[in-house]
Amino acid sequence: MIVPGKPPPDSCLLVMFGATGDLMRRKLLPAMFQLAQGGHLPERYQVLGVARDSRMSARLFGDWAAQALADAGLADDGARRRWCAERLDYHGFSDAGAADFRALAAHIAEIESARQLPGNRVLYMALPPAVVPATVAALAEAGLAGSSGWTRLLIEKPFGHDLASAQHLNEQIHRHFDEAQIYRIDHYLGKETVQNLLAFRFGNALFESAWNREHIKSVQLTVAEEIGVEARSAYYEEAGALRDIVQNHLTQLLTLTAMEVPAAFDADSIRHEKIKVLRSVLPIAGDAAVFGQYAAGRQNGRELPGYREETGIAPASTVDTFVALRLAIENWRWQGVPFYLRTGKRLARRSTQIVIEFRGPPISLFRNIDCRAPQTNLLAIKLQPDEGFDLSFEVKSPGDRYALETRHMEFRYAEAFGTPLSAGYETLLLDVLEGDQTLFVHADETEASWRLYEPLLQRDAPPDPYPAGSWGPAAADRLPALSGAAWING
Repeated sequence: MIVPGKPPPDSCLLVMFGATGDLMRRKLLPAMFQLAQGGHLPERYQVLGVARDSRMSARLFGDWAAQALADAGLADDGARRRWCAERLDYHGFSDAGAADFRALAAHIAEIESARQLPGNRVLYMALPPAVVPATVAALAEAGLAGSSGWTRLLIEKPFGHDLASAQHLNEQIHRHFDEAQIYRIDHYLGKETVQNLLAFRFGNALFESAWNREHIKSVQLTVAEEIGVEARSAYYEEAGALRDIVQNHLTQLLTLTAMEVPAAFDADSIRHEKIKVLRSVLPIAGDAAVFGQYAAGRQNGRELPGYREETGIAPASTVDTFVALRLAIENWRWQGVPFYLRTGKRLARRSTQIVIEFRGPPISLFRNIDCRAPQTNLLAIKLQPDEGFDLSFEVKSPGDRYALETRHMEFRYAEAFGTPLSAGYETLLLDVLEGDQTLFVHADETEASWRLYEPLLQRDAPPDPYPAGSWGPAAADRLPALSGAAWING
């Protein structure tokens, strides 16, 4: 994690596979550049881009990267071009065969010798999931699974398509890399507000002492998106909302919200508690899951097409673009507390938040007074678009008449610290360089998550339609209604 005054990590080589792809252009290059500008990278390091384009040269790659940084609005042209010229190199594959990987190994050795690097390597798989196993095997065959220093393998989500594929992928990767070398990335875990959830819970006795079934009535976790499938139609037709958001992003928020106090603030202790949460979730009943698919509608004054009308989508597609779930965690802390998870595309507005609904007073003290009953206190932990916290509480309004009003205390990172928060990749990249796996997903965690949602992947019923610009299908409202609640649309 980025800590002021902390010494920079070990000198190393970052080998970025899929180096000319969208993830590299939009997220990874800007993150590395900002870490460099902030003085967080080691004095000696080099970035080697690898892609299936043998016509690309190091100079052309540097020009492409400088334009990507310009598109991100970072620094002036001179600073961008200096960094790209000094720190970026390129290696092109022809067919990604064994000869290409042997040539890559030779190129890596050449860079490390010229730059006096000690053999520490990051191997970043910014690649389609289908080609990761073959790439990992080819790296091992070329002798790149280890080095004279440390070697760390980064893998982007999605990690598997279902339980069987996740188990198979873990098995294949473990043939060549130890679990201690593997960093499965979920960029949500790099967000400041997600990390601050741990500080909020375990650094404030006021809240941690009330973080249980005795004081909490329900928990809602929402990842709502205004956008549709955009240019990801081919991927989305294979994935859907359950695989795209629920199995990873929402599940990470669930485990961090529900986990027990770890024995220590380190990777093994925190990941152990997250896995325990997943193993405590009861099987999800059919009536505790609602699937939806957006139809044509209006959003912010614009007419929008339905999912089946989007480019590249099958006319009779039954892919889910919305999922709502009710989960029960059968352990001492959470027995009887429903957890509601919800995500969707083309919803009313972009919002990611965790809402804790506290229980009301045991006795209605004001029942004999002509005023409304007190509302339950709500704690909303907002991850996007405005990172921060909201806490609602009841007060008496001024005047002779006794009347209750709900007021809010708000905290916003932007207002408090005045600096924009990162998208998460800066933190995660730096953690990899430092060998800190705290914010990365363990093999057992990926399999436990897929095991939980596997039965839902076998559903036969088509998704319920909902108009673009709404909050999803009406059937989703019945889930919190069972406990006398409603969705909190932040």
